[in-house]
Amino acid sequence: MLWVLGALLALALAFFALLDGWYLVRVPCAVLRARLLQPPVRDLLAEQRFAGRVLPSDLDLLLHMNNARYLREADVARAAHLTRCGVLGALRALGGRAVLAASCARYRRSLRLLEPFEVRTRLLGWDGRAFYLEARFVSRRDGFVCALLRSRQHVLGTSPERVVQHLCKRRVEPPELPEDLQHWIAYNEASSQLLRAESGLSEAAKEQ
Repeated sequence: MLWVLGALLALALAFFALLDGWYLVRVPCAVLRARLLQPPVRDLLAEQRFAGRVLPSDLDLLLHMNNARYLREADVARAAHLTRCGVLGALRALGGRAVLAASCARYRRSLRLLEPFEVRTRLLGWDGRAFYLEARFVSRRDGFVCALLRSRQHVLGTSPERVVQHLCKRRVEPPELPEDLQHWIAYNEASSQLLRAESGLSEAAKEQ
């Protein structure tokens, strides 16, 4: 019995030492919680809130929440968000999937040790290839927006339009994207064109 416990402990230590263990545990747990314990959200554009707290493992050398942790927390909140509004289920039903193609972050004020916060996620809209989401990190102490993240979820195997149609049972026109988001999309497209030109790849080759 002791050797079994020792082996399990060694496996657990290896899991957290060699892999980002907490992330690999939290994302499935967030999805299961959203699917089994929380009511579905019928409005695709509705904001959803995901609670968090700054832990010692989240800190950088200046005792602020590490910049990379914002991206990870936004990832967990986004998985829960897309589950509750049905997008992940629709993607699975249509044989598609979504991958993070681009993101940008604006940091306005540091989150400190043990500070409670909310990640407020909402779908801003979509185009022929991707969904665009926003995540606001809001301090629960005073309601200040400490960070703002935007992300582009590239849809593979189907299209955002088909996903929305599957959910709403009708064709839905996408909302007009905010002006600043349109500038960011244009920047990403210009960057992609430059990189393709540098590498000599065509758009078709990129999709393969």
